[in-house]
Amino acid sequence: MELAKCHAHALHEDVDRATEVLKHEHRVIERVLAVVEALAERPGMPSKEAWEKAIDLIRNFADKCHHLKEEQILFPALEEHGIPRDGGPVGMMLLEHEEGRALVRAMAEALPHATVDLKMEAALKQNARAYLRLLREHIQKEDEILFNIAEDVLPPEEQKRLAQEFERHEAEEIGAGVHEKYVKVVQELEQATG
Repeated sequence: MELAKCHAHALHEDVDRATEVLKHEHRVIERVLAVVEALAERPGMPSKEAWEKAIDLIRNFADKCHHLKEEQILFPALEEHGIPRDGGPVGMMLLEHEEGRALVRAMAEALPHATVDLKMEAALKQNARAYLRLLREHIQKEDEILFNIAEDVLPPEEQKRLAQEFERHEAEEIGAGVHEKYVKVVQELEQATG
């Protein structure tokens, strides 16, 4: 599959707070998680293509687009304002990002064999369920704790600057213009699994 990209500007026009951009992306990620849950709970092995699309969305939208904004832009800004990387909420979020990446790798490794090997199908679904639990709790912690801390310590002008930096990051590091493509893929997967 083509290297997936994201672009927040089109989806988040007029959003000038970095935390709001990230919260909007959380809502899209939650929709992907609902699709993964539907796939994991179906008896037998549902569409391999649907699994491939869901894993692509997780790897490229949730991780490369969303998590990298947090890791490379938001978290360093929080550190500059006295929120420690180690031993605090930022460190916990980083650990959970790595745990999520490991679970997604395990899902991707099991997928090619899951249609013919019941043990691999079970591994795929088990890792998917673990990822769902992790990400849902992770999003709740960010929305209710970390982003509130960010809003307390980051002045409005810095929030706006970080939101602009998110756009620059996407354009330079990931590429621009396919955020809408991801939303469309999520809609297609929702229809296919609904």
